Amino acid sequence: MVIIIYFSNKTNNHKTNMNIKKSLLIYVVEDNKIYNRLICEYLKKQDYTNVKSFESGKECMKAVKNGEKPDIVIEDYHLQDSTGIDVLLFVKKHSASSEFIFLTANDSVEVAVNSIKYGAYDYVIKDNDVALKKVGDKIHKITKMLLLNKRNKVIQKLMIATILVLFLIVVLGILQVFFQIFGPIR
Repeated sequence: MVIIIYFSNKTNNHKTNMNIKKSLLIYVVEDNKIYNRLICEYLKKQDYTNVKSFESGKECMKAVKNGEKPDIVIEDYHLQDSTGIDVLLFVKKHSASSEFIFLTANDSVEVAVNSIKYGAYDYVIKDNDVALKKVGDKIHKITKMLLLNKRNKVIQKLMIATILVLFLIVVLGILQVFFQIFGPIR
């Protein structure tokens, strides 16, 4: 008996990208209403359809406490009711796989380093017109990482299943030889 498992790298990238863009839950946590809307509209123009907007850290934390698990959180560092680090720590406690991108006017290197140290994927400064493009690029990289992680989990499960099948084949082969030599047990 021969078992062949074939993994194809050929996928419809456009279709895969569209599906992942629709399935990702992205939180935008920004207390400036105009900038919050600008970020959300930018993401929707990039075909991300599952975007939730929060104007405070507490609103975001409440949604997570109620069981939501965002894939990506884009947030300001300085919020009226908390810091971005407070939100990050709370969300990571409830949803460890959530990725964070800080989008903030705070250009302090110390704040950026601390954000990364606490688990942020990246830190983008709202210094010019390309900040949203940078955020889009970061989301794209996170998306690729999530797809690779999902693919790796599928491959791991297939490998385990293959090992189990091979083990059963070996056991059945040994039993067959045993019964040929000793005959049926009475």
